[in-house]
Amino acid sequence: MRVVFASILSLALPIAAFAAGSGNTSPPKPVVKCEDGQVYEKKSKTCVDAKDSRLTPDDRYQAVRELAYAGAYEDAQVVLAAMPEYDDRRLTYMGFTTRKMGDLSGSMTFYARALEANPANILARSYLGQALVEQGNIPAALSELRAIRAHGGAGTWAEASLRTAISTGQTFSY
Repeated sequence: MRVVFASILSLALPIAAFAAGSGNTSPPKPVVKCEDGQVYEKKSKTCVDAKDSRLTPDDRYQAVRELAYAGAYEDAQVVLAAMPEYDDRRLTYMGFTTRKMGDLSGSMTFYARALEANPANILARSYLGQALVEQGNIPAALSELRAIRAHGGAGTWAEASLRTAISTGQTFSY
């Protein structure tokens, strides 16, 4: 009985405590609404072009997360396009936004490229697993959950969000 209770409790734990890519306890909220293709730059307290050299990669990724949470996936892709390289983190977010825009096949290509570049990318594995849940392929999603744990992702947002998606069928928008 204790084992069953512990299993249920582990699935019910709040997962927002490890929002993707951060230690945030809640989904991202935009600081300022900028025009399309612009990102809020904290030091100048203004909206600047997504390619502006004052923006760090983390500034851009935070903007992508905020836009994705708001459902502005095309705007998020504009910011991603302003980034100079296709590293595994960028490929992961391209996969996520592409999936949320309804192109499941395209998203799978981005996730595969992200994992080819970095097999230990637990966020790519979580988003891939959530896409597999959306397709009803729970065995493959469970395989991604095991891979997340094997790469040291136990207790992270990536693991918790995929575990919740597998148990409830609900996926995440950030």
